[in-house]
Amino acid sequence: MAVADRRTTTPARRADGASPVPRATATPVALGIGLAALATLVWSGSFVTSRALGDSVPPVQHAFWRWVVALAVVAPFGARRAWRQRELIRRHLGFVLLASLLGVTVYNTLVNQAGVTTPAANMGMIMAASPVLMAVHERAGGVRLGARRVAGLLTACAGVLLLVGGGASFSAGDLWMIAAACCFGSYSALLRRRPAGLDGAGFLFTTFLFGTVLLLPAQGVSLAVQGGFSPTPDTVLPLLYVGVASSALAFFAWNKAISLIGPTRAGIVYYLQPVCVALLSWALLAEPTGWAQAGCMALILGGVVLGAGSRG
Repeated sequence: MAVADRRTTTPARRADGASPVPRATATPVALGIGLAALATLVWSGSFVTSRALGDSVPPVQHAFWRWVVALAVVAPFGARRAWRQRELIRRHLGFVLLASLLGVTVYNTLVNQAGVTTPAANMGMIMAASPVLMAVHERAGGVRLGARRVAGLLTACAGVLLLVGGGASFSAGDLWMIAAACCFGSYSALLRRRPAGLDGAGFLFTTFLFGTVLLLPAQGVSLAVQGGFSPTPDTVLPLLYVGVASSALAFFAWNKAISLIGPTRAGIVYYLQPVCVALLSWALLAEPTGWAQAGCMALILGGVVLGAGSRG
């Protein structure tokens, strides 16, 4: 279950006068930030993949096979846990279905649709709006964000706005990415309400399963209207990447990060995504990156360092 941010507390002095033993350390915060950074880096690669497959694999089919692969990866250690917790899942079926719809069915399908017409760098920049929505959700839930975290959020946001305003060209596909950012921000905020006792691996398997089933009607329509795609190394290998790394690995890391440091602090780390996407798209897709973009990326990185620290 997601919990509030853990902070280092003042240790109680022992009765025998010996040095106090710390009750908590910064380890959960450091681990949470590391997991959020890992998920962000892996997802950055999936944006490049969505762009690369935009002309060869229909967006819905891209999403469907991604989650089929993810299910196969998670099933060996998640299916049994989900079955053991089936009564808990049934009692919270509405929550699980909403998480599946936002985080699995809709979010990645929108990203893939955007990849048909939108450069990968633009996709990463627009997705940087989702941390703001995470912070709004968390503040609306009564969580105090703290001055340092807000300052980091605003600094990173300023870097993103300057990056977007520095000459990026927008297309109709950017609207799909705005919708995707809203879905992901809402999904991340929703994770704080994960029922107590619901196992992480079991939760992943269940949401992947429900999300894939919810995609079945759209998959059928896509096959009937657009036809299938050719299973070549250029299509299968990227699908394996997004199924194994961007789905199974990254979602587990992100969900765990939310439980350790909360969506706002994880969202600040997520601001690294436009930096990662821009660098990957430059290296792999030859999309241009100049000195102005590099300066904005440095501003984003500074905001992440400021806002993701262990203090409020």
